[in-house]
Amino acid sequence: MSIKQISVFLENKPGRLKAMTGFLAEKKIDIRAISLAETKDFGIARLIVDDAFSAVNTLKENDFIASLTSVLAIEIPDEAGGLDKLLTAFADTGVNIEYMYAFTSNKKADHAYMIFRVADTKAAEAKLIGKGIKILDQEDIAAIIE
Repeated sequence: MSIKQISVFLENKPGRLKAMTGFLAEKKIDIRAISLAETKDFGIARLIVDDAFSAVNTLKENDFIASLTSVLAIEIPDEAGGLDKLLTAFADTGVNIEYMYAFTSNKKADHAYMIFRVADTKAAEAKLIGKGIKILDQEDIAAIIE
């Protein structure tokens, strides 16, 4: 049920992020969510796209270091305490969050979508589903964004 995220290592210099998005745009790959973290020398772009396999191949063909990672995508109500309720389920099941980021959709303006990276995606899925949390798949994400 997890979805695929692309992680791309980028040199921390002007134009490198633009080059990455340019190659994806040329191939008509739609970026649905993005997170960018940086250090002094490099950054890591994390992307959710409409076609992860084409995107990672495009990036590698253009000399980017890119990899696919399984992540959890979860819909939460866009209301005060919505994230806190979800994090309670993570805490109750002992699932540690390595990192997370969010995106929204015009289709469901009353919801937000959280992306979570955890150490063991399959084990976390089972534990969270046991707590009544719905884990989204690629088709769910596509339907939200289309």
